[in-house]
Amino acid sequence: MSVAQPDVTVIIGAYEAMPYLVECLASVEAQTLDPARLEVIAVDDGSRDGTGECLEEFAARVPLSVTVIRQENSGGPSGPRNVGLAKATGRYVFFLDADDRLGAEALERMVAMADRNGTDVVLGRVEGINRKPPKSMWGETLERTDVYSSNIKFTLSAQKLFRREFLERHGMRFDESLWTGEDALFTMEAYLRADGVSVVADYTCYYLVGRTDGKHVTKSGSYTLRFDSARALMGLLERLVPPGAKRDVLMVRPFLVTVLPQFGPVFLRNDEEIRRTKMELAKPLMDAYWNEGVAQRLMVHERLRLELVARQRPDLLVDVLEFIVAKSKPAPVLKKRNTQLYLAYPHYGSAATGLPDRLYLAEPREAKAYPGWRKDPAEALLRGFTRKVRRRLSRLRRRTVRPGGTAAV
Repeated sequence: MSVAQPDVTVIIGAYEAMPYLVECLASVEAQTLDPARLEVIAVDDGSRDGTGECLEEFAARVPLSVTVIRQENSGGPSGPRNVGLAKATGRYVFFLDADDRLGAEALERMVAMADRNGTDVVLGRVEGINRKPPKSMWGETLERTDVYSSNIKFTLSAQKLFRREFLERHGMRFDESLWTGEDALFTMEAYLRADGVSVVADYTCYYLVGRTDGKHVTKSGSYTLRFDSARALMGLLERLVPPGAKRDVLMVRPFLVTVLPQFGPVFLRNDEEIRRTKMELAKPLMDAYWNEGVAQRLMVHERLRLELVARQRPDLLVDVLEFIVAKSKPAPVLKKRNTQLYLAYPHYGSAATGLPDRLYLAEPREAKAYPGWRKDPAEALLRGFTRKVRRRLSRLRRRTVRPGGTAAV
């Protein structure tokens, strides 16, 4: 079946995807989007379990434009996605993992959202099947937003709808040198360069499936690859975002999601050599990107652990981790007429360690859970004024008339 130009090209990179691929393809076939508006490019990345044959059978059977490409194994998801992107002809592209599946109305809803708002990226609500999905960004449907005024920075997987002309204009491709985190790099760049991002939160567009065979890519790989991923994402932010509050807001993501887990409970189980290697790998990242602007946006235990990594103090970090693993609760210490709350994790107030008390100071979002704490009136007034300004700017953006005479809503 041939089309002049489809609305969406679904790109499926598949490696050893059976039997999950069967339901993945069924979800594509079940799309409510007109089949004439849909193109599928499936890349079998050197599978030996029947994945390629399943794709070819699907192509021969369904009333869709389906291209199957079979190639030698590339070693990661970037290669197949780039191959598919080079062949795509749709106005939009959607990267679908071969072990996941789409909601029936997913593509129709996301295309309508992008067309209505002229946005370059659309996120569809994700639910997990035997796997924990991202949650913080699905609070409400957003016709038009950006990476600074929403929580979309915490979902950097590739399973989004992207305007293809936008990707081509910026020469965007997945980094094939990365074995993990390649999608985070690609998606963050798209967020930063996009003329608006939309969020479909009132319909489950994507089902993230947890494999039981242990072959899911995010479960494999050495810890050293995580540092490679963090380094690449932090470098991207350094190149595209000037120093300041905006960069700090985005830097929270790689520190919190990629670096910090390496210095969680697993660190206690690591032998001395791995601990030392992790500290060495983290040091240049901490030296270059860790600052007060990032630190103050974290919870106390997160900030404290990362500061100990920055100071190269694994001995003190072990004390903090043992305290956390034991499920001990830090004593709250109220100061400044109860407007400042410190959480007494290990080494709080110890002159011998040289750790400043400010590391233990809870920000309001954490402090409000403790009885007795109250907001500083001056700070509350400033925060309220800032929120009002942001809301007013958001309303102005929504009212801005877009090219063609239509108003963004």
